[in-house]
Amino acid sequence: MDLPTLFSESGPLARAFDGYCKRQEQIEMAQAIQQAIREARTVVLEAGTGVGKTAAYLVPSLLEGGKVIVSTGTKALQDQLYYRDLPAVRDALAVPIKVALLKGRSNYLCWHHLDRANQDATLLSSRQEVRDLGIVNRFIHLTPTGDKAECTQVPEHATIWARVTSTRETCLGSDCKHHAECFVVKARREAQDADVVVVNHHLFFADLMLREEGVPELLPNAQTIVFDEAHQLPDTATLFFGQSVSTAQLLDLLRDTLATGQAQARDAANWNDVLAPLDRSTRDLRLCFGPQTQRMSQAQLGESHLLFPAIEEVRGALREVREVLDAAADRSPDLAQLHRRADELLQRLCAWGGPDNPAEPVLCWVDVGTHGVQLHRTPISVADVFRRQRLGLDTDEREDDETADRADALPDDPDHAAELDALFDKADARAEPGAQPEDDSLDELDDLQALMAGSEAVETAPSTTPAASSASTERAPTTVPRKAWVFTSATLAVRNDFHHFTEALGLEDAHCQAWSSPYDYPNQAMLYVPHSLPQPSDPGHTDAVVDAALPLIRANQGRAFLLCTSLRAVARATERLRQLLADAGDPYPVLQQGDAPRPTLLDDFRKAGNAVLVGSHSFWEGIDVKGDALTLVIIDKLPFAPPDDPVLAKRLELLQQQGGNPFMSHQVPQAIIALKQGAGRLIRSERDHGVLMICDTRLIDKPYGRRIWQSLPPMRRSRVQQEAIDFLLSLKDQAVT
Repeated sequence: MDLPTLFSESGPLARAFDGYCKRQEQIEMAQAIQQAIREARTVVLEAGTGVGKTAAYLVPSLLEGGKVIVSTGTKALQDQLYYRDLPAVRDALAVPIKVALLKGRSNYLCWHHLDRANQDATLLSSRQEVRDLGIVNRFIHLTPTGDKAECTQVPEHATIWARVTSTRETCLGSDCKHHAECFVVKARREAQDADVVVVNHHLFFADLMLREEGVPELLPNAQTIVFDEAHQLPDTATLFFGQSVSTAQLLDLLRDTLATGQAQARDAANWNDVLAPLDRSTRDLRLCFGPQTQRMSQAQLGESHLLFPAIEEVRGALREVREVLDAAADRSPDLAQLHRRADELLQRLCAWGGPDNPAEPVLCWVDVGTHGVQLHRTPISVADVFRRQRLGLDTDEREDDETADRADALPDDPDHAAELDALFDKADARAEPGAQPEDDSLDELDDLQALMAGSEAVETAPSTTPAASSASTERAPTTVPRKAWVFTSATLAVRNDFHHFTEALGLEDAHCQAWSSPYDYPNQAMLYVPHSLPQPSDPGHTDAVVDAALPLIRANQGRAFLLCTSLRAVARATERLRQLLADAGDPYPVLQQGDAPRPTLLDDFRKAGNAVLVGSHSFWEGIDVKGDALTLVIIDKLPFAPPDDPVLAKRLELLQQQGGNPFMSHQVPQAIIALKQGAGRLIRSERDHGVLMICDTRLIDKPYGRRIWQSLPPMRRSRVQQEAIDFLLSLKDQAVT
């Protein structure tokens, strides 16, 4: 059955979904993805709200066969895809596929860390943690997955979760006595066996394609990789390809080392004396700065800043701790893991502030917050790095300096040839039926892949793997299937121009295409920009936004989102709106981001039926409120990134040095994509109506404003308050009739 038939009004999808309607845009998008899968191409596809992009990529991905990886923007979208969308499409198509959900390690309960929490009460910091621990102890014997999201009695952000889950740094791997029953190992085995695996962007990047986390064959064996909500990828990739070390990480290391050292190696050292210098120097880092939160680049700090000698003190103290842990590491897996953690933190501390690489410049910067100090080393551009990773997965090549060094040594060095043979023998043993990869074997597998890629090679097509040395070519895989890479979102382009996105990720080879929303925006929605508002930089701007929005909120009887570009504006807008409504006796509840978890706030908003929800960036995207529950979206200002952000400032500086226009080529496109996300909260179905109110006169007054509003859906436009009120009242009348 071809795609037009599948998506037709009499096809299987129409029979499976209530209210289904045929959309030509959806069919064309599915056809583009089907072609990309068959030709192993890279495509970047923007699909406006209502096109139905989820089904558009799922249907061809399931039908074309092969392993599929779908990466989503958030864990909430990940759960929606796994529990709702994928089963529905699979059942509609009647295809026998196995689906797996894979989250980051810290989402799964850890038997080992739970045992430690139960045995050492000093790890618990409050009575609430003690109560939560009792709930977790009961839950772990009932859950088949160990996913903490299923334990609804303990809040998602409860501090107990940090005590009873592991991270890559704190996991014991195959040394753990609970390895056979480990929930993470179980989830990853299921992912290896599945036809479709659902992950999220952070997991995809943070674990370097999952290879270092125990699933070395998951992504290399995939034929199709789909990134939904792909507009988030540049920022996520920047986080992944950078490095950071924080005072919180160091203090966690101190806490764990003290507890483990006293419990398992009391005679090895006076642990309080060993750890005291690191504890003191770590806390002194925060004292290098004033009480306010701030972000500064290394250059902004200046050479004489107190931070630099303070970092040296931490390095020296951490070296001492690492040496003591090294001497005690063979006493237990816990102490060995603590030694590895200390060593990794020390390496990151030593790298911070180090020499830059002109070919791939990085920025060292400091984030000072209420919870401590974070030292970041961030790439200014991730395009080259991501391009190598993406093409490396297609060809299984490694192109780093270490590979080149090994390649030079291989042909004439018999020790390297023996090492290569030994690694192939280990790989063959692991490939025996029933064998499972072990965490501690991953370094050897990576060595194998690097040696293979670095060995003497012949020229091959892009879809083949370089041949290994002559002694090992019979056992080495000679081809790796090329992959289809699908990047999709409702917000990737600026007036059908994708350069801002493709250049950020090195996707110059991608085919780009966009489909507009099928919704009738001129009749369903109005864009309203008030007159005479102060400039966004004016201290009174937030108050003016609330005052201008209040008549519309009253006419609409609440049912509004007020989206702000900063948490400070959220707090001020909430305070003023609550005061004005209370003074007038208006019955509209005001919900503020942070008062409760996001799902709870959304449930409260829907149930109230007349509420105003004030939120920041976490409410600009991934929120789906259909129907009359939300008919007014107010945006306080154009979402330009803060100009004092050190990473952004460095990127703009480099763009200017290259002769570009940083504002028009980078800042404006970023603001457009973010604004389109916020505006997308308003119209979520064919029956939705409402007003989008943007309280920033730069949209009209500045030359670049035209470019911005032309990138929004084609709503009717007005600057007259009464016209916006009349539009809202007409919606109310329609609902009554």
